[in-house]
Amino acid sequence: MVGGYNHNFRYKGRVFHVQTEDGGAKNPQIVTLLYEGGTILASCKTSYADLLGNESLREQVEQRMKIQHKEMLRRLRDGELDAKAGFAIASDSQPDAPSCTPSGASGISSQNQQVDVSAADAVPPEAGSLDELVFAYLAGNDPRYKKS
Repeated sequence: MVGGYNHNFRYKGRVFHVQTEDGGAKNPQIVTLLYEGGTILASCKTSYADLLGNESLREQVEQRMKIQHKEMLRRLRDGELDAKAGFAIASDSQPDAPSCTPSGASGISSQNQQVDVSAADAVPPEAGSLDELVFAYLAGNDPRYKKS
């Protein structure tokens, strides 16, 4: 079982929480949830049963978890989840995409692997890329979350 990822993300003046967990070998799935104030707004669940028995299982599951976690953050940042979050949607916009990008039997799709991780409107420029910000936070190296 791989440890999970948690990240608080400020978007349009509100704080959202993204959590990604591994279900373990007995329940081989990766679950990512988007919360606001304890309410689940979106979820994504993908199986990794295809990896069971693989000697690099842990590394591959961890990689899929990172991709899925960043994809939920990207979807929030790009406004794809605005309707679920209760933000007004322009009349010419399209409805929300499915809660989770399908991954097929081989795992996370190549579309997910090519996520643009810059966050011009949601992350301050001095913070670096979204990828750097997320994993600095996860590793406890984000100075904004350290006690003075």
